[in-house]
Amino acid sequence: MASTIRVRAVAHGESTEVQSLIQHPMDSGFVKDKDGKLIPPHYIETVTFDWNGKRVFTAFWGPAVSKDPYLKFSFKGGKKGDTLKIGWSDNEGKSDETMATIL
Repeated sequence: MASTIRVRAVAHGESTEVQSLIQHPMDSGFVKDKDGKLIPPHYIETVTFDWNGKRVFTAFWGPAVSKDPYLKFSFKGGKKGDTLKIGWSDNEGKSDETMATIL
């Protein structure tokens, strides 16, 4: 199965800029389907980014985050060729992770 995570990380001097897009429905539990029944909540709870085995970013999300969330941040450190490990887990126990190389 293809990863649900797309990542681009670029080193700029002493910091690295990371952009990611995660494919996920992010259902809040408050929206109804075409038959008027509530769509059950299904959303990402935790997103993590590890650089060379060190945690550099953690996000705790809930049902208020939009579908297919986009995330952008920078961290001090990182150089071209270093590895980022990105992962998420949701309220249904599903998860995904991928690796990216810093450009």
